[in-house]
Amino acid sequence: MGIQNFPLALQPIIQQGFLEREFQQALSSRLGYRAVADREEFSVGIGETLTKTRAGLKPSITTPLVPATNTNLDNGLVPQSFNVEQYTITLNFYAATADLNMVTSRVGIASQFLLNAAINGEQAARSLDELARNALFPAYFGGNTRVLTTLASAGPTLHVDDIRGFGQVWVNGVPNPVSATNTLTVTVGSNAYVLTGVAADATNASSAPGGISGTLTFAGNVTVADGTAGNTVTAASASAIARPNARANTGQIVAADQLDMATLLNAVATLRLNAVPEIDGAYNCYLDPVSARQLFGDQAFQRLFTGATSANQVFKRGVVNDFLGLRFIPTTEAYVTANPAVPGGVIRRPIVCGKGALIEGDFAAMAEADVAPKDSIVSMVDGVAMVTREPIDRLQQIIAQSWYWIGGFCTPTDTTTNPATIPTATNAAYKRAVLIEHAG
Repeated sequence: MGIQNFPLALQPIIQQGFLEREFQQALSSRLGYRAVADREEFSVGIGETLTKTRAGLKPSITTPLVPATNTNLDNGLVPQSFNVEQYTITLNFYAATADLNMVTSRVGIASQFLLNAAINGEQAARSLDELARNALFPAYFGGNTRVLTTLASAGPTLHVDDIRGFGQVWVNGVPNPVSATNTLTVTVGSNAYVLTGVAADATNASSAPGGISGTLTFAGNVTVADGTAGNTVTAASASAIARPNARANTGQIVAADQLDMATLLNAVATLRLNAVPEIDGAYNCYLDPVSARQLFGDQAFQRLFTGATSANQVFKRGVVNDFLGLRFIPTTEAYVTANPAVPGGVIRRPIVCGKGALIEGDFAAMAEADVAPKDSIVSMVDGVAMVTREPIDRLQQIIAQSWYWIGGFCTPTDTTTNPATIPTATNAAYKRAVLIEHAG
């Protein structure tokens, strides 16, 4: 469809590019989670799901070669191979539209046309940012939960608040369901047990955002002392979660456990122990306004700026950037849920991310000629297609303004990075972000 098919009142707006600039401004999202994603192009003609492979490192060699074995064709050497791991991106289609009736909107038609474009842009930005958040957080909740129901007697089955992160074990870099063959070591209370099965509840009772309550089945009996309600349950491959005052799980957080500088520094230290790359010189910390306010009330934070020339500006504006290895990015999309231990209280969840914490796959053919014909009004803005359709109704009065995005987000693992390759590394499957939980 060409511009010539639009009403004369709208042709100058489209020709001068006002509509596209309005959409671009609206897509400059203040939310931020999508910004942490590394973007990769999803090629045409390879299906809807793409599995990528990441190569790991080989262990360090610190033992010298024994001269007596330096013989024959192999010189006494045993060939080594590096480990690999895989992650999967799945394409999905997201879209929305708005109609503009030229007759009923004839008063101020130009501004209404631009307003629709701006609102579409804001909706697209917010939608993709929430998709990014929804892909990022579940991985970094994984393997951390607590006992929901105290065992009546020692037994192999335990009811927990969230089974995410317990259902898979990585074998040669590929995720496999936990089973009697592929087991996972899990610490319950004070002791380690061998996990062989996971099942979700028919009725979800989890208090975690997107959590799934269920049962964990072990190879042996869990003691009543370990299987008491409120006790911490942690997988060997659990993601790191930082909490003030060293609280072991969400149910132990009390009103006094507010965000402080020590907790943030613990998160930074964890990322650096795993050699996680920074994002343009710092780690991104996404936090809501209440979390930021609590940080400004922390005495250690206040002492940091005592006498500093930057202190006046920091406290005047109420924000800080790039300090102590962190870049603070305010957001209103952070998860806030009820505190299971404090009636009327809430749990807030900032997250500190390093480079590669999230992968965004954008379908390469979103604006190709066979998808968007040559004379159609389709503009690609920040990876999102904006479509303006001419009036094709019987009276040629209704214009359609739409957007669509074809792609997906995934959170890659780093299981091949372990103490054998990086001595300070943890055994967490997901290492490139650290979730923080504190009272609100």
